[in-house]
Amino acid sequence: MSTPFSLLLPVYRGDRADYLARAFQSTVNEQLVRPSEVVVVQDGQIGPELASALERAESSSPVPVRRLRLKHNVGLAQALQCGLSACSHEVVARMDADDISLPHRFAVQLPMIEAGADLVGAGMREFGETTPTGGLLRIPPTDPALIAAEARLRSPFNHPTVVYRRSAVLQAGGYRELPLLEDYWLFTRMIESGSVVANVPEPLVLYRVDAGSYQRRGGLRLLRSELGLQRRLRREGFTTSGQMLRNVAVRGGYRVIPVGLRTSLYRNKFTTSVGDAGEVLGREAGGGPGVAPSPRKRHERSGA
Repeated sequence: MSTPFSLLLPVYRGDRADYLARAFQSTVNEQLVRPSEVVVVQDGQIGPELASALERAESSSPVPVRRLRLKHNVGLAQALQCGLSACSHEVVARMDADDISLPHRFAVQLPMIEAGADLVGAGMREFGETTPTGGLLRIPPTDPALIAAEARLRSPFNHPTVVYRRSAVLQAGGYRELPLLEDYWLFTRMIESGSVVANVPEPLVLYRVDAGSYQRRGGLRLLRSELGLQRRLRREGFTTSGQMLRNVAVRGGYRVIPVGLRTSLYRNKFTTSVGDAGEVLGREAGGGPGVAPSPRKRHERSGA
């Protein structure tokens, strides 16, 4: 028997009913290793179509579903923090309401948690209306030292892919409000507090992108969050003064450049084409200590 775990799934009024239905189906019904329960956090009021999709998912679920209804929209950080409190199990898996998990996702990640990891992420493959079966890969670092080094510049984890121990998240202070960067801030605090971290390079989640995905990675609101994050990381001693200045210039500049240039830089720097994936995955799977090679190959809420 595998370790019991909770699936934490936030939903808000901006989510689409058909995307939610597919996300739920892929991460619960189709999994080789299913969660023991699903905790759906309904972040404020939702429309009738989305409510009906939730009810259908709950009624057809092969595992118990608990819906935590928040009266008002509180944002992702607070919704996830409330959801963590409602989870029955120590091990918690994250999922967004518009992505798709591959059937062997938890069969790959859960043994790494059982072997002692506190936080396990995975690669993702982008997809959308124009690239339903292809798209770019976001392959994270696997070596713990490289994960810690990359965290000084950008998030080394793909948030919709992570599985973690709730106690490790809470020990690091849990999710704290920082629009669109709350996950990255949490991961830095988990690394700083001594959590055992790992990544699977294999893309285990299909990450939905649309025409506005790269637009949402910029703007004044995100720039303010970015500057706030950099101040916090420096104050907490996670980065040096030099690293903070570099990040303000690089990451802050990235938030205000034209969207076309932002898209190009992101794709060139942080993604890999599907055609190049085999070489990268093979290299990564064999290199990182504490990372088991996979037995198979096959909301904009990003801290990038």
